Amino acid sequence: MYPHRLAAWGTAAALGVFLILASGAHAAESKQELRAGPAAWIGDLTPITDADWSRDRAAHLLERAGFGGTPEEIDRLAAMTPAAAVRWLVEYQKVENTHLRPFDESGIYDPPVEPFPKSRADAVRMAKANGEAMGVKVKPGGERPLQPVVNRFFYWLRADYLEIRRAGQWWAQRMLTTPRPLEEKLALFWHGHFATSDDKVRDYRKMLQQLELFYQHGNGNFRDLLVGVAKDPAMLVFLDAGDNVKGRPNENFGREILELFTMGVGNYTETDIREAARAFTGWTNDSLKFVVKTDLHDDDEKKFLGRSGNFDGVGVIDIVLEQDVTARFIAAKLYRYFVREDPSPELVVQLGKLFKEKHYAIAPLLTTIFLSRDFYSPPSYATQIKSPVQLIVSTYKKLGLSEIPGAPDFDVGTRDLGQELFYPPNVAGWKGGRTWITPATLLQRGDFVRDVLFPDFVNFQPPDRQMPDTNREVALRIAQGVDITKATIEGDGNANMASANGENSMSMFNQMADADEGYNTRFGSTEGWTEAFRRVKPIPRQTAQLNFTQMVAKAQLKTTTEVVDYFLARFLRAPLAADERQALIDFLTKELASDRIEPAASYLEEPARLLVHLIMSTPEYQLS
Repeated sequence: MYPHRLAAWGTAAALGVFLILASGAHAAESKQELRAGPAAWIGDLTPITDADWSRDRAAHLLERAGFGGTPEEIDRLAAMTPAAAVRWLVEYQKVENTHLRPFDESGIYDPPVEPFPKSRADAVRMAKANGEAMGVKVKPGGERPLQPVVNRFFYWLRADYLEIRRAGQWWAQRMLTTPRPLEEKLALFWHGHFATSDDKVRDYRKMLQQLELFYQHGNGNFRDLLVGVAKDPAMLVFLDAGDNVKGRPNENFGREILELFTMGVGNYTETDIREAARAFTGWTNDSLKFVVKTDLHDDDEKKFLGRSGNFDGVGVIDIVLEQDVTARFIAAKLYRYFVREDPSPELVVQLGKLFKEKHYAIAPLLTTIFLSRDFYSPPSYATQIKSPVQLIVSTYKKLGLSEIPGAPDFDVGTRDLGQELFYPPNVAGWKGGRTWITPATLLQRGDFVRDVLFPDFVNFQPPDRQMPDTNREVALRIAQGVDITKATIEGDGNANMASANGENSMSMFNQMADADEGYNTRFGSTEGWTEAFRRVKPIPRQTAQLNFTQMVAKAQLKTTTEVVDYFLARFLRAPLAADERQALIDFLTKELASDRIEPAASYLEEPARLLVHLIMSTPEYQLS
């Protein structure tokens, strides 16, 4: 049954996830098991009592406030009172985490690279106008005098591309091993809320500096975080702050701070956007520092949300925070991220009132949410579809790993599933929820698990050490002694042969590659990759070190039924249907040719991995 189900995964599994969510099959269990609470708890912010606490509810809390846990980690949380467990998670500054390694930079940044041109054409124009660009001078003569400039432009693009993926691997490692799981879960939330992409910022240093801002204020005061983001160099670059000047305000940040960051659509006017933009004029950055260019700041009177005055950006932020709708908007978004997607309007009002009464302190709001009966009510329990990052990190966490494997590649894995760290799809961030699940992504989720449990040592190629095919062909031809012009013509070496109708067969890109005798674009791109590979440190490529035979022995499991039940409890938050559980037992018994573990211990590893693959390929495994 299960091998067939896995082979026919796609659409059926996607439907399975949604049917589980709709049916509530994961909902309230018997009182003795203390899983989801009664339906009467829905919308109730009353704190649960010690008598309401259980191991399963501790697992639920750790799943939502972090990335799940091993049986030992869940046991430690369950041994606390619910108030102590929530306090340990929320007040994480009290928890030591100095063992976490700082990001190990490759040393790719050369200070003259800023200001970095928006395009290769801009780099060339800058060099022609100033005699240099990005710290590289135009050659006074000889062939292709602009080539060093073009090479430098492509080097930084490629090096930053590789370095930010190293940063993603490093961040995932923090998520996996931190003793402060909520710190990382909140950083991921704020990364999606204040969505900023390195695709436009093009500077891993600014992206990591923004992440540090999320660490600093993630559970602190929302005003401090919002002001910090408004002054953050990555955000300033991403929303074109340099173009927002007196007399010519750029509305990008003014619009997004109202629409996406604080109030939500429909709670302001277009005039409010324009006036907010004026308040932020002159706000820009000098590399990693925030600066205000006073000569570019509009210090005339502004009319914003019914108030008049000579507001600057902080003044606008304070007026925004005076609005009840702001408190409701942020509280509801935090609730949807940690609990469920459909809070009632009454609950949103309650949460917003609490948030504003606490002067936008985030920790008290989260404490109320995590301790509430509502958090443990049936629609809040095992109903959240895991994001790609949560899926992968929690998989490694529940497998008991202490290192993020380099194979399969973390960045490729999350990107294929629809989420890439430091690359949110747009300024609105990831939609999340049911958008994570499609037939295609469900197949890829199963493929990811397979690649973890059964690594493909033959075909795996480190993606951080591969350039595109076109560039690889160019590099090979140059290494063979072909001159630059001929080496950069796409084809088999006969690209200059006339076609049947007498026209040159080169593509337009080929014709443009060396069209300007000052530089060759394709050669510059290839040189950029080559130099980036030389300077960027490679990602370690170890596979997951797993031993399921030892795991079974440590748990003292005697029968195939016990093994199946142990792994179901370890990996699933939504219970499996009885017939599907029995199918797994039958599968393992058949693979071992016995329902006893001891006589099959010497060949248990492969069947155990197949069993775990089947469990992790179920619709239930997609739920948190």
